[in-house]
Amino acid sequence: MKVLSVSSEVFPLIKTGGLADVSGALPIALKAFGVETKTLLPGYPAVMKVIRDPVVRLEFPDLLGERATVLEVEHEGLDLLILDAPAYYDRPGGPYLDPLGKDYPDNWRRFAALSLAASEIAAGLLPGWRPDLVHTHDWQAALTSVYMRYYPTPELPSVLTIHNIAFQGQFGSEIFPGLRLPAHAFATDSIEYYGTIGFLKGGLKTAHAITTVSPTYADEILTSEFGMGLEGVIASRVDDLHGIVNGIDTDIWNPATDPVVHTHYGQTTLKNREENRRSIAEFFGLDNDAAPIFCVISRLTWQKGMDIVANVADEIVAMGGKLVVLGSGEAALEGALLASASRHPGRIGVSIGYNEPMSHLMQAGCDAIIIPSRFEPCGLTQLYGLRYGCVPIVARTGGLNDTVIDANHAALAAKVATGIQFAPVTETGMLQAIRRAMHFYQDRKLWTQLQKQGMKSDVSWEKSAERYAALYSSLVSKGM
Repeated sequence: MKVLSVSSEVFPLIKTGGLADVSGALPIALKAFGVETKTLLPGYPAVMKVIRDPVVRLEFPDLLGERATVLEVEHEGLDLLILDAPAYYDRPGGPYLDPLGKDYPDNWRRFAALSLAASEIAAGLLPGWRPDLVHTHDWQAALTSVYMRYYPTPELPSVLTIHNIAFQGQFGSEIFPGLRLPAHAFATDSIEYYGTIGFLKGGLKTAHAITTVSPTYADEILTSEFGMGLEGVIASRVDDLHGIVNGIDTDIWNPATDPVVHTHYGQTTLKNREENRRSIAEFFGLDNDAAPIFCVISRLTWQKGMDIVANVADEIVAMGGKLVVLGSGEAALEGALLASASRHPGRIGVSIGYNEPMSHLMQAGCDAIIIPSRFEPCGLTQLYGLRYGCVPIVARTGGLNDTVIDANHAALAAKVATGIQFAPVTETGMLQAIRRAMHFYQDRKLWTQLQKQGMKSDVSWEKSAERYAALYSSLVSKGM
């Protein structure tokens, strides 16, 4: 089976979050099930800098007003189609934000162009290759199935994955002429959304199947609390909705072979984590003592519960713990966390920014990772924690709920617990969870049991890729 995947970011070329990890890992995992994937992504400067010997496969003289070229290249096991459109993507800043952290004003055109190019490839415009199915990711690629519906091309089945429904690609109706869609596409069964244009909403209405990145999140987005205004649209497609939990690349995330980990280890050699723990203490300027090190690796935002972390940091120290934080985000939260570090030298360390190697070393050296998200479609950080024996302390929501088994009395007795869950997501709830962790940590046999059970968890893509392959096959066999 041939699949065209469309994504605005793909690891290891360009990454701002979990979307890139999924877009990079799933195509490789699907190979075992006979699925051949080509992934279309924008030619950002970071992408163009690392690809080698690309082949020109397609040219667009006028892609929504700009010239563009599709380049094909293989990179680290991925078959990539790069949409090289300098007018859209060759600019400073990130994939979505300018150097000042503001949305590019033409984001609607940049990602409509990506979707339009994808729809043309789906129709067979790429010489010698045509997909059997199209898989799009989030709002940036969601217009692909809209263009597939309205352009005079043979329709293929399509799947849309929602990685985070909070990001919807909503724009004013004045952009509609620039999308070059027929007038009747501005309708409630397509992209019209309360008088505006919704990219994600259009994808939800036109894709043949919708997936989210965990079963619990699939249930949550049917509610007003988590549906972010689209719960009615989701409810109308509930028979086509599938919750498939994400996996991780267990070759990249492997404490026995990870090149950035100072001392490798496995379930039977957990004592080797101690050298990594000392490295963490040195990097963050912590006292090198036996107190447990709690870590946070996250975007520093309200959604991720980072205001709660900032508010309880003093109490973590008062309880006898240490805290290290890696991430960036809202300026006020960065400032609050840095202030806590200045109040508690040797007990709290904060590093502002993105540091992929350090995120690996933190999982390999810290004792527990705190993930207090108010909502979390899937989350990958807790999966890395499980893999590395860094015990997850997580909010009971979304994929966190689906992937971490709480250390309650029954789970501990059955020796199946892999972490600690807490609810509600409040300062009190988090502190209670940390107190439980402190209590467990004092019992080294119990703590080691938690670590080993977590490391036994199947966090790979194998089962999830099998579910995606089955979903693809069902859609293709129906001739949708």
